[in-house]
Amino acid sequence: MTKGIQTIRRIISDFYMALILIFLYAPIITMMVLSFNQSKSRTQWGGFTLQWYVQMFDSRSIMGALTTTLLIAFASGLIATVIGTMAAIAISSMKPASKTLFMGITNIPMLNADIVTGISLMLAFIAFGISLGFQTVLIAHITFNIPYVILSVMPKLKQTDRSAYEAALDLGATHMQAFYKVVFPDILPGVLSGFLLAFTMSLDDFIITHFTKGAGINTLSTLIYSEVRRGIRPSMYALSSIIFLTVLILLLFVNFRPIKKPVQK
Repeated sequence: MTKGIQTIRRIISDFYMALILIFLYAPIITMMVLSFNQSKSRTQWGGFTLQWYVQMFDSRSIMGALTTTLLIAFASGLIATVIGTMAAIAISSMKPASKTLFMGITNIPMLNADIVTGISLMLAFIAFGISLGFQTVLIAHITFNIPYVILSVMPKLKQTDRSAYEAALDLGATHMQAFYKVVFPDILPGVLSGFLLAFTMSLDDFIITHFTKGAGINTLSTLIYSEVRRGIRPSMYALSSIIFLTVLILLLFVNFRPIKKPVQK
């Protein structure tokens, strides 16, 4: 009876994995294979080539969009990490009722639909007379990245030993010195995870960027969208493959990086 149940569970598990591979990863793998296809046909293999990658790197529009994307992702990730870390520290020092309230408010942007966030930010910029462009995309990305940083830092703050911080103060350290010498090293893994998560979220965002970018500026996601509307070029397969691999590597690094275990005394 037990063996029969285990067999059924294994079959269901294998079937579930097969569905994931077919509907999620098979299209991505197909796109990556087509990025090396010498023929422009999506149904016929014409031989291995790197010409679409060369064509992609020779394109001014793609390189411009890549530069803009990396600048926005890095700047928004860095600023969101600073603000999110400070917010997490402030929230962690609150009373339980206030902490629950603020964490609930923090989680709303993550649960909210991207299209609602994008339209509301666009309307806010227009209402305040801010011209849509690079600065509005940067502000929008910082806005939706902050909750992810808070979510990454909060668990590390819960694990910190407050008595060590208070002991540092008793020994004559200032609040800033005690924070950087005692607290910050403990929460650093969470801060780095928050930055990488924010960078990744900014790198592949489309909807919010689409509503807040204005004319004359493109990120990789908006460029791919505009190019696909005019017809799919093989260089877009190459660009999409590079974006996917970049995001995949960052996520693997965040989730599977080695974690230092505390030394047992």
